[in-house]
Amino acid sequence: MATDLNAQKAALRSQIRVVVKNIPPATRAAASAQVCARLKTQAFWKNAAAILFFAPLPDEVDIWPLLEEVLAAGKTAALPRFNQTSQSYVAGRVKDLRSEIVTGKLGIREPDAHCLEIPSTQLDLVLTPGVAFDSQGRRLGRGKGYYDRLLRDMRGVKCGIGFEEQIVNEVPTGPRDARLDFILTPTRCVFPAGEL
Repeated sequence: MATDLNAQKAALRSQIRVVVKNIPPATRAAASAQVCARLKTQAFWKNAAAILFFAPLPDEVDIWPLLEEVLAAGKTAALPRFNQTSQSYVAGRVKDLRSEIVTGKLGIREPDAHCLEIPSTQLDLVLTPGVAFDSQGRRLGRGKGYYDRLLRDMRGVKCGIGFEEQIVNEVPTGPRDARLDFILTPTRCVFPAGEL
């Protein structure tokens, strides 16, 4: 059973990666700007005082400009940071993107070791990348389970961020896969009860 699930996930990852890779750079940049603009209109964004961002990889929506805006507005901003001891990610608070960001595990930008860890209960909003999403709040990650473990203890609103091409009819999931409260794309905000 687990082998079937892993095979389904691997097949969907391969399919979506090809689709996303074929999005032209200019279209990807415009879509990222649309996502950022749409996110700023959401009540859960406006009401959040402490936000966990993600450092976008080349094939993900670029939300980095919003991180800069949040810091300029004096809100609490954090990024996932890999903890070698627990072999998991924690939320590390960032205040200065020029001096506090390092290249971490898997080549992903993250807060340096001196940045304070923010308890998961203090985060109001968790922006979450993924390979694929569906309208039931299911998310397909990259296959290591890091985000699922990180999301498990989060109390704030969990919002998946992706391109329209990453929305599929159904994401295969198991009992360890975390669910999201919203999925935001350039054209819509989806949540399990319908669309906003």
